[in-house]
Amino acid sequence: MRIFKLAAIAAALALAPPGVASAQSSRTIHLIVPYPPGGSADVLARILAQQVNASAGTNFIIENRPGAGTVTATDYVSRQPADGNIALIMSNSFVINSHMRKLNYDPLTSFAPVCNLVTSPNLIVVNAKSPYKTLGDLIAASKAKPGEITMASVGPATTQHIGFLQLNLASKAQMTYVPYPGGAPAMNALLGEHVTSVFENYSEAVEHLKAGKVRAVAATGAKRISLLPDLPTIAEQGFPGYDVEVWLGMVVPAGTPQPAIDQLAKWFTDAMKVPEVRERLITLGLRPAGQCGPDFTKLIRARDEQYAKIMSEAGIKGE
Repeated sequence: MRIFKLAAIAAALALAPPGVASAQSSRTIHLIVPYPPGGSADVLARILAQQVNASAGTNFIIENRPGAGTVTATDYVSRQPADGNIALIMSNSFVINSHMRKLNYDPLTSFAPVCNLVTSPNLIVVNAKSPYKTLGDLIAASKAKPGEITMASVGPATTQHIGFLQLNLASKAQMTYVPYPGGAPAMNALLGEHVTSVFENYSEAVEHLKAGKVRAVAATGAKRISLLPDLPTIAEQGFPGYDVEVWLGMVVPAGTPQPAIDQLAKWFTDAMKVPEVRERLITLGLRPAGQCGPDFTKLIRARDEQYAKIMSEAGIKGE
């Protein structure tokens, strides 16, 4: 399974020893990942930190602090000194959570954005034995049998959960959402024919696609996935403007000096320009973005507004 491959990659990525060089090389910088080892965010952090350690002579240490839908790690980082020695890998849940529960931090004011590092596409997949060949088939069946057609994903308060809500609203489908604690359990439920479909990250679906165990009926981003060029997007299947994908970025505690933020941005965007690193990320379904500073701030605020609107229209209320 893909998750085991990701875990193997993560285990193999022992961070390179610090070299001699920059003024910051004598400091240890902690990069906090709000997910368990082996997933896309963890592997991304280790690949990039390895490259930065090797090329810039830094000493990045990866810390995994999973829990509470990324809140555990995010809350922890929000309370750390703003001295440039700690950063958080974050994703869409960074802003989704604020609309689902009360938090001890504000994602828009408690942190300073550094960069959106990569984007990662999602797919809607069905079991290979399923009679549904297209997204249209799935939607039509949900209207014919309200509530019986199910769509599983990791969730709630995740990109996939928001994507499900947005699809149901746009298509007037009547599918039932089934949350699982992770992408792998959701996929196992599909393989066991316990659910009709799964809204899944590309990296966790690709091996099952290659094995012929599942069939993809739609890509959820604005563009087709380069590794699956024949798979149409949801937008191409009658829902213009639909665009849902995972983004993985980096933030630091608010008040971190701007030179430290700029240095982090340069280190990590430079790392993604290294051909071997870029190729490794793309193979994992992680597309380098390198969207930094004000541009990343705009993205975070735009997504915050988008998710709030979708959740309001879907009648999803926080705690």
